[in-house]
Amino acid sequence: METIDLIIIIVYLLAIVIVGLVMQKKASRDIDSYFLGNRKLPWWVLGASGMASNTDIAGTMINTAFIYALGTKGFFIEIRGGVTLIMAFLMVFMGKWNRRSKVMTQAEWMHFRFGTGKEGDTARVIAAFASIIMTIAMVTYFVIGAGKFVGSFLEVEPIYASLIMVILAMIYTVASGLYGVVWTDVFQGVFIFGVIIYISGMAMSMVTLPEEFMVSVPMLDGSFTAIKTSLSEWSRITPPNEMNMPVGSTFEIYNLFGIAIMFYLFKVTLEGSSGAGGYMLQRYFAAQSDREAGLLSLFWTSLLAFRWPLIASFAMLGIHHGLNPEFNVIADPELVLPTVIKHYIPTGVKGFLMAGLMAAAMSTFDSTVNAGAAYWVKDLYQTYLRPNATEKDLMFQSRIASLVIVALALVFSLTINNINEIWGWITMGIGAGMFIPQVIRWYWWRFNGYGYAVGTAFGMIAAVMTKAFGGPLPEYTSFLIASGSSLAGCIIGTFYTKATDDKVLFNFYKITRPFGIWDRVRNQLPNDTLSKINKENRRDIIATFFAVPWQVVLFLTGMMIVLKQWSNVFNLFVLLILLSFGLYWFWFRHLSKEVKIES
Repeated sequence: METIDLIIIIVYLLAIVIVGLVMQKKASRDIDSYFLGNRKLPWWVLGASGMASNTDIAGTMINTAFIYALGTKGFFIEIRGGVTLIMAFLMVFMGKWNRRSKVMTQAEWMHFRFGTGKEGDTARVIAAFASIIMTIAMVTYFVIGAGKFVGSFLEVEPIYASLIMVILAMIYTVASGLYGVVWTDVFQGVFIFGVIIYISGMAMSMVTLPEEFMVSVPMLDGSFTAIKTSLSEWSRITPPNEMNMPVGSTFEIYNLFGIAIMFYLFKVTLEGSSGAGGYMLQRYFAAQSDREAGLLSLFWTSLLAFRWPLIASFAMLGIHHGLNPEFNVIADPELVLPTVIKHYIPTGVKGFLMAGLMAAAMSTFDSTVNAGAAYWVKDLYQTYLRPNATEKDLMFQSRIASLVIVALALVFSLTINNINEIWGWITMGIGAGMFIPQVIRWYWWRFNGYGYAVGTAFGMIAAVMTKAFGGPLPEYTSFLIASGSSLAGCIIGTFYTKATDDKVLFNFYKITRPFGIWDRVRNQLPNDTLSKINKENRRDIIATFFAVPWQVVLFLTGMMIVLKQWSNVFNLFVLLILLSFGLYWFWFRHLSKEVKIES
């Protein structure tokens, strides 16, 4: 890093802090302003903010590592979480279902679904604690990935690099809440797009990959092994049934590739049908209408598509580096990103690039912390500890909660060895322990608050115990242990307690209007209203079958353009047009039409 690069980074960091602080006055009126922006933020701002929040350094590093080592097969592996495929479900129906509740947090939603009695309280408290644990895990993931990346450039220990970004992001996050988060995200998004355009252009003009080349994969013992691959195999757009990774490599678990991908699709379908959570869900609670929930999703997903050409470009440049006789093949796939920046980005531009990637990291961090603090303030402190707390007291608690979450994450980051370790646990362990009850709550009237609470508790405990004492288990094993424990808890909690009150169920159904097993409640509605609900539900189900492949094809198309695989681009583009037409017909043209149900 030259002096001019450091100056650019410093100026940028100061600029985003100033942007965030400017929003402090708007955000400090009350906690609704602080956590949801008074539900008056434009849909395009929420969508752009969501894109910036999904584009983090740690995720970019691990996705680049997968693409570098496996080609587009790595993209299919990241269906487990990195492709953010749950956006397809949020776009079609989950976004509007969540928005209709008009609550502030996912835990507060439990009162809407299960009532305000003991049943609803139990579900709400468990949901709040589980969400806080997930928030700490996500911030830990940020600290490790961002620290490892930025520390290598500033030539400081990763933990100190993380502290620099954490302290600066905390200044505007704590001061200005969601207002500061989304507007700094929009500001950061401009930098991110500048990075994408520059790196993609560089990769396309500089790199022409040969028909065969070497890459490297990590081994379980901490070493790395170089392997040969072909361009056609590396850039294929259909996942193979099997791979042939070396015995003892960390990628050996993906050799039965077809089964692994089907498993990830199954997992994502359940996760998408559960309604998501955290900072992603916060954008939908802040949306002004069903229509705007759909528009922000479409904008968010479309912007996310540009991330994958960036990742493919970094992977291409990493392979290009290994082809240079002066260098060796990059051994550690997780170091492809910093290696490329060190060797191929000129002075001055490197400063802007680093600023853009730090922007991506900080936007993920600020969104996660702001959403996580809401669970303490709204769902625990105000609801159960101090119901008569003043707005000043609640604002103080919001800021203290943000600081405590970050402090705990910094401590836990000292116990994690690499990025993929924490990401795999988040997506396939702790996430699996939470989302079975998250799914069932939407689609089955008999599922009650006790079933939710016991299922979540069983799943979370199983995930934590597996991580602490299970050793190096395959991801699908961790998933099955956590989700199986959660399902058992759901069944036990539901059938050993009475059903939710009919009035609560009817109020939930008439507002949300989900599909699923709701005949007990639906039969109370007039036939003409029920007919309208059925039409809406049928359209949404059909549209989802277009939305999921549409998102996958959209992301792959951008990658193939950068890779200059023009036959693949043509095939994907034709498919994208067909899927877009189906999505328009069954979803987009109906966005402004809502079913009205009188009380």
